[in-house]
Amino acid sequence: MAASTDDTMKVRAQAKWVRTSARKARLVLDHIRGRSVPEARTILAFTPRAAATDIEKVLRSAVANAEANHGLDGDDLVVEAAYADEGPTLKRWKPRARGRVNRIRKRTCHVTLVLSEKPELATPRRRRSAATAEKAGPDAAAGESKLKATTRRRKKEAVA
Repeated sequence: MAASTDDTMKVRAQAKWVRTSARKARLVLDHIRGRSVPEARTILAFTPRAAATDIEKVLRSAVANAEANHGLDGDDLVVEAAYADEGPTLKRWKPRARGRVNRIRKRTCHVTLVLSEKPELATPRRRRSAATAEKAGPDAAAGESKLKATTRRRKKEAVA
């Protein structure tokens, strides 16, 4: 694994042997990946799936780790990675008709969340100067793209 070159602080929290399948947990984790912590908390609060409560506990734990161990502000963090790996499966049996038996698989998963600081924008976007806008044409100076200006001009020609 290559060493990371960025200097952003990353905080990790993990819940092991969560009694839900990894597939069901991944459906919820897909909603919060890449979001800010307050936004992720809101999404989890209104997600009706049972895995959301377990994932919310992991998120709270990761934020607490960041605040206690690294002195970071919890609201300034972003969910960088969120994944659920399969855990051990508990095998149970259910009696069926005529002396047969069915296997019941009680699946577990390991939920991991990685939080990082919000990435700062390296350089703010520059606006076009007035001289550059005039070179592009009078329509572009007003904020209209060349394509829109051409389309508008063609429509006027078609009507006339």
